[in-house]
This record gives sequence, C-alpha cells and structure tokens, in this order.
Amino acid sequence: MSLADYQQRVKTLSDQLIELQRPIRILDAIKWPATAQAQFLASNGSKLPDVDQAYYHRIKLDFDPMVLRDRFLMLRREVQRTLGRKDGLGGILTDTIDQYLLVIELLRTRGTVDFGRHSRALYGSARDHLRGDRKSLRQLGEKLCEIFSLPAAEHLSRPYSNHISAPAAVEILQQRLGNYFQPGDIRVILSDGIVSDAAAGGDYIKINQDSEFTEFDLQVLEVHEGWVHVGTTLNGRKQPWASWLSVGSPRVTACQEGLAVLMETLTFSSYPRRALKVSDRVVAVDMAEQGADFVEVYRFFTERGMAAKDAYKITQRVFRGGTVRGGSVFTKDLSYLRGFVENVNFIRSAIQSGVPEILPMLFVGKVTLDDIPTLYQHYLEGTISGPHYIPAMFRDLNGLYVWFGFASGISVINMARVQKHFHSLFKDMPKVAPLYDKVIDTAVV
Repeated sequence: MSLADYQQRVKTLSDQLIELQRPIRILDAIKWPATAQAQFLASNGSKLPDVDQAYYHRIKLDFDPMVLRDRFLMLRREVQRTLGRKDGLGGILTDTIDQYLLVIELLRTRGTVDFGRHSRALYGSARDHLRGDRKSLRQLGEKLCEIFSLPAAEHLSRPYSNHISAPAAVEILQQRLGNYFQPGDIRVILSDGIVSDAAAGGDYIKINQDSEFTEFDLQVLEVHEGWVHVGTTLNGRKQPWASWLSVGSPRVTACQEGLAVLMETLTFSSYPRRALKVSDRVVAVDMAEQGADFVEVYRFFTERGMAAKDAYKITQRVFRGGTVRGGSVFTKDLSYLRGFVENVNFIRSAIQSGVPEILPMLFVGKVTLDDIPTLYQHYLEGTISGPHYIPAMFRDLNGLYVWFGFASGISVINMARVQKHFHSLFKDMPKVAPLYDKVIDTAVV
C-alpha cells in the first residue's frame, strides 16, 4: 500500500482506540470517600477502613465490561488484518489494546483477590527485578529510603515550609506554564474532588483547594505535571496519524512517571522529602503485597515519624481498589521508581550506543521505552511527528550528552573505596550543621 494509505489506516485505527478507551477511568473507579480518612484517624488508626467489594460495586462503571471487551477484541483483529501482524505501529496498537483488556478485568474485580493479580500484570510487583540487574524494586526502595531519611536531608528541607495557598499556587503555576506552552494550551484550576495535592488532565492541572505548597512543590508540579504529563498529551494530540499517542494505558505509566521524576531531578526541582515519598511508596506496596493490612502499613510509617495524614495518604494509595486486609493491592506506585531507573538507563544506553538523537522522542506522546525505536523509524518516514513541546535540555542535547556521558564513565569506579576515604574526613563533623543560618548571615554581610 502507499504511504498515504498506510497513514490513513493508522489514523482510523488510532481514533477507534481513543473512542473505545474514553469511558475507562481507573482512578475514578477505585477512589475512596473523603470521609474514610476522617473516620480512620478518629479511631487513632486502629480500625480497618470500611471499604470492601460492596463499596466498589456502588461505584458504577461508565461502560459494560463485557460489551467493551468484545469491542476491543474486534479492534485488535482489525489492527492485525489492516496493518499486518508484523507492522511496528500495529504491534504498539495491539499491545495497547491488550492492556485495556486487562484494565477491564482489573476494574471488574475491584475489592477481590483477583484485583491484585491484574494490577501486578499491569504495573508489576515490588519483588520484580530491575531490568538488567539482580536487585528488586523493594531493595532499591529501602536503600533510597535510608539515604533520604538521613538527618541532613531533613535539615535541607527545614527552611521551606508550606506557606503558598492553593489559589496563589494556581496563579503562579499558570504564569510559569504560560511561558512553556502556547497561549490557551493549558489551564491550572482549583479542585475539591482529588485526593492528591495536584493531578494532571489532558490540558489542565488540578490543584487541591485544601492544600498548601512550598516553592519546591510548585517547581515539582511545573515540570512533573506540566512539562511531562500535559506536555506529552498535547504532543500526542498534535500527531496527524498516530492519535493514540495522546492517551495512556498502564503500559506507559512507568515511562511517564519515571520521566517526570527524572525531569524533577535534571531541573533541580526536587528535594529529599519528595524523593523519600517515591521510595516509601515502593516499601508500602511490598508490605501490602506480602499480606500486611491497612493498619499495619499505616503504623509502619507513623512509627518512623511520618505525620498521621501523610501516612494515611500513602497507605490509601496502595490499598485502593484491592482489599484492606492486604495481599490484593494497587501496585501503580511502583512506576515512579521503576520508570526513573529505566529512563536513566535508556538515556545512558542511547548515548553509549551513539544514537542520542532518539532522546527527544521520549516526549512525543504517551509511550514506553520499547516503543521509541519503532516510533523514531516512522518519524523518519513521516508518519510520526516530532514532539512540539520539549524541555530545553532535550532540545539541545549537548549538556545532556555530557552529563550522562560522565555518569556512565565514572560508574566503573569502586564507590565503596571512594566513600571509605571520604568517610574518614566526615566522621568528626556534626551530623546536622546550621548550614542555612551561615549562608543567610554571609549574604546579609
């Protein structure tokens, strides 16, 4: 077939996929009532939340699972018939359809032991090994928790208290993101219907009207929710043929969340307490997977000094959709750490393999890392458009190349020996020095 005919077929199938997935809203289907937190904290964290299978049955899905399943299967056959079983873009479409078939089963089994099985199939398990390494996600999570829980980490965050109100945060973020996006492409709005402090939609960011923020929080939201989540959605919407790149099934979650955390790091927007959240989520998922119930996971974090509301939030994220007695839980929160490691390794590998020009494709839409070589080939032939919104360090790759080139080069050094040498210099230093007071005094002088 001609290139024009091929592109039109991709467009038709992509639009059908977008239409079929439209009523699927995973987080809306497993959300807990706002009253659950108040009731749990009122019991001093001693009573399991009253969220069971019957509760989830009262949250009606916006689709008939069996009808939608059959329509996805029909589309799957149509993709293979129209594009062929060996076509690269057809393979990505087929894998995406398979993910939505699993999502239907996930939501159909809310509040049961099967929910956890489907969640692991979609998002993985905390006991999974990192690609190309023997360490599990839980092991890496524990190591990072140790690093980000050191006294010095808390000291660094101390001067940055929550003092920016939600309405002020909306105005600040709207102004900053207006400098990154074209006028009218993104909205920042107040919301009273989200559990987290903020959440990204297709062309908007919701800010929880009951939350307060630090300057660091706003920096994180700007790059994490704005540049990555909204940016890749808008880039996907600008695709002339591969319109499915504007929507994300769970198969792209690790790449998306990992890229967002990486951008926090590359722009120096993150901070130790934020990084600790990412690591804590891995530990919470593993405990719940291994059978700890809601109260046990909650108490694990409060006994480590976490505030009661924060401990509830991280625990609730893991248990939503599953069973509060443990074993069957929502493992999506593994995506942040897994995706961060995989994105870093992807970038390092692209540089060492001599193909850094492929890296901007991370922002072309909602993708997995394994999709990118195929998408890049079709970009060269004209079926895939390059990303419109790209952070500066991915637009001019020189600095990124040098940064990750050095990182790859020094990875051969024996860090244990290096650390042993410097530890002898650090051992007599106070564990928490009044760093900021000194800096402020010097600045005033």
